[in-house]
Amino acid sequence: MNDIAHDASTRARVLELIASLGPVSSAELAQRLELTTAGIRRHIGTLEHEGLITEHEPAGTVQPRRGRPARHYIATALGRAQLSSAYSDLAAAALAFLSRTAGDAAVEAFAENRVHDLEARYAREVEDAGADTRNRAVALADALTRDGYAATVRSVGMDGFALQLCQGHCPVLAVAHEFPQLCDAELGAFSRLLGVHVQRLATLAQGEHVCTTHIPVRPRIPEGTP
Repeated sequence: MNDIAHDASTRARVLELIASLGPVSSAELAQRLELTTAGIRRHIGTLEHEGLITEHEPAGTVQPRRGRPARHYIATALGRAQLSSAYSDLAAAALAFLSRTAGDAAVEAFAENRVHDLEARYAREVEDAGADTRNRAVALADALTRDGYAATVRSVGMDGFALQLCQGHCPVLAVAHEFPQLCDAELGAFSRLLGVHVQRLATLAQGEHVCTTHIPVRPRIPEGTP
């Protein structure tokens, strides 16, 4: 592979990681890709110039007392679009035709059928992870990532009372933007697979930088409770 092709391949991997992990710093990207920080910054500069990523300040981040604060990056809508499937336009047109000719109920039925197949493929892997919600969520994220959703699991709160399943990429984003029934059906499948009631906090289709699903692990215990 020549230098130009190698650089393009590395930048594609950087973009994929930013979409998956963002907000993420250049230091973390360098560690994961086993590259120098200077090399990562060069790729980040190119991706920023092309409008594929942008700087983002994570909520609640504690800045270092000395030196320049670490910069964190997320993928832009253009960056996520570059990762999207080439069949999105065709799928959106097909669902629009289905909606016009058979009504919204037909679109909902299609969404449920599609997610039923996804749920059936993931069920064994999630079940093999055991009864622990955290382990099941990680197994689900791994399965989603293999299907192109760039999914990760993060703990919420100092006591880890909940999890967030984050999907940095959606192969059907252009379609889900027009037909939220796909997102609704997916959320129902997550709840059934994990065995708990989950809640969607944000979606790529609504313009957020990641799809975020809240997963309760255990009830929050009020302070002062014996």
